[in-house]
Amino acid sequence: MKLSFSTLACPDWTMPQIIAMAFSQRYDGIELRFVEGEDSLWKLPTFSGAGLVATSRSLADHSLTISCLDTSCRFHSPDAEVRKRWLIEGERMSDLAAGLNAPGLRVFGDSIEPGANRNSTRDWIADSIHQLAEIAAPKGVEVWLENHGDFAGARETSEIVTQAASPCVGVVWDPANSFVASQEKPADGAAILGFAIRHVHVKDLRRNGKDWKYVAMGEGEFPLSELLGTLQGIHYDRFLSFEWEKKWHPEIEDAEVALPHFMNWFRKSTIHA
Repeated sequence: MKLSFSTLACPDWTMPQIIAMAFSQRYDGIELRFVEGEDSLWKLPTFSGAGLVATSRSLADHSLTISCLDTSCRFHSPDAEVRKRWLIEGERMSDLAAGLNAPGLRVFGDSIEPGANRNSTRDWIADSIHQLAEIAAPKGVEVWLENHGDFAGARETSEIVTQAASPCVGVVWDPANSFVASQEKPADGAAILGFAIRHVHVKDLRRNGKDWKYVAMGEGEFPLSELLGTLQGIHYDRFLSFEWEKKWHPEIEDAEVALPHFMNWFRKSTIHA
């Protein structure tokens, strides 16, 4: 497995700061979510024209790749115009993904809106990601649906991907999302999603009343050892990406602490596996 981290951990950092951290801690890649506080990354000078050339050169010079380009695209709205706007955003981000040689574009389902139901929402999501895959595939970019929100379970995600009916649609598997939603075990999720898994998120959490709280790797209740064993069992050789959601949870440790800690945890975990 190769290792990356999501820039949710450091949403206000510049690309030089992000690259320096990844290189110093011996990550293999970077999952881009926020940079300089922006999630529509195509808007930033560092990802267009000469800026993109310089960014790509710096990544190569540091032996780093972009493991996944994350979008905020979500296709659950009953309003076709809203879904169309997200498709336009996805198309712009797919251009950037191609420019960065990123293999996949992360999108969401995500939730069942008032007045809608699961079946109709699944239809909208599947149709939208099929359309986006048709746009992105000629650029060498796949569309990867993250299991999230009302579609956090592996089976719900698998149904959408199957219905999307495209070889260029896969899954960003976040087993912690399905564990929190329904106590789904990593082995069960992997068995359902199978070869659709293109990218894997990892994090640790501990129950805090009715909620779950982010904690340092190895200090929570998520079955991390089962996840690592499951990934080894299916011979997963893509990216395992640490998702430390500092952007959404400002009270948790800063990236300068969390990102090195993850690498230390991973090395110890694999040594003793």
